[in-house]
Amino acid sequence: MTNHRLTPLAHSLPASVPFVGPETQERAQKRPFTARLGANENVFGPSPRALSAMAETGHWMYGDPESHDLRAALARHHGTTMENIVVGEGIDGLLGYLVRLFVAAGDAVVTSDGAYPTFNYHVAGYGGALHKVPYVADGEDPESLFARAAEVDAKLVYMANPDNPMGSWHRGADIAAAMSNLPEGTLLVLDEAYVETAPEGTALPLPFDDPRVIRMRTFSKAYGLAGARVGYALGAPELITAFHKVRNHFGMNRAAQAGALAALEDPDWLAHVQAEIAAARDRIAQIAGRHGLTPLPSAANFVTIDCGRDHAFAKAVLDGLVARGIFVRMPFAAPQNRCIRVSCGTPADLDAFAAALPGALADAEKG
Repeated sequence: MTNHRLTPLAHSLPASVPFVGPETQERAQKRPFTARLGANENVFGPSPRALSAMAETGHWMYGDPESHDLRAALARHHGTTMENIVVGEGIDGLLGYLVRLFVAAGDAVVTSDGAYPTFNYHVAGYGGALHKVPYVADGEDPESLFARAAEVDAKLVYMANPDNPMGSWHRGADIAAAMSNLPEGTLLVLDEAYVETAPEGTALPLPFDDPRVIRMRTFSKAYGLAGARVGYALGAPELITAFHKVRNHFGMNRAAQAGALAALEDPDWLAHVQAEIAAARDRIAQIAGRHGLTPLPSAANFVTIDCGRDHAFAKAVLDGLVARGIFVRMPFAAPQNRCIRVSCGTPADLDAFAAALPGALADAEKG
């Protein structure tokens, strides 16, 4: 068989992924990065209890297809019921299921231009029509998003709070107030991946039964389990039940479930990581400021740094850092692409970043 019978939609899509991974770059360079500060991973690591639980898991067994124990613990943690929670393979996996449930060819979906690209990847994969609005003051703007949703009769509108790639954030109460303008029949997909690193009051203060919104959370960031791929969604029971129509029922491996459960039950470790992240954000800001760059306020586990010029200059700074063994990333869309984004790291990581930045800036100045 020489001609595989892909769908017309599949034929039309590029064979690409939303991000080029650091491993891909390391293979191309034939050397590892000195500091891995581009993927917003938690270099401070997961709870030791989580590591022990994962190591002791009986890997010969399939994972519980209902993730019962983890969902029960999450329900206790959030003061809700298991019926309000679905667990999946990271927020990325849950976004894919959600788009599959809602989006058919031509259906309108709204997001911000330059926001998390994996959501767009899923929308394209199901033939949705993506409508974008610009950032306002380097942040996603709920009023603009909801107004565009009304204009195009969007099925979904995506927003992250705190935002990636800018690190900006809104008070949850302000988003709740803005939702009075969310059109009837439009579901707000609120990505709260970084909420554990944000100030008090950032989380949306609405009941999980509210049918207008589904909230996405993850163990990849503050809990340090990015490699385990554990995410969960909080929403109205009838919406959560719909996930069971399409999800991979054995997608959550047993070790990942055990590790997430143990991490959730170790608040002291979470508090330790939150303190490390806060200190690292301050250090990144200090390093940027010493070189005339502007660190943007951040509620996430990274700091976005305004390089003060255009995309070409910021890209040259990024290339200079990568050439010196420092993996960082940058926003994709103008005018935010005047910036680079640096994940929180250990003191040694940030020492390496501080040492590499002057040379990268000098190279960028030369053009």
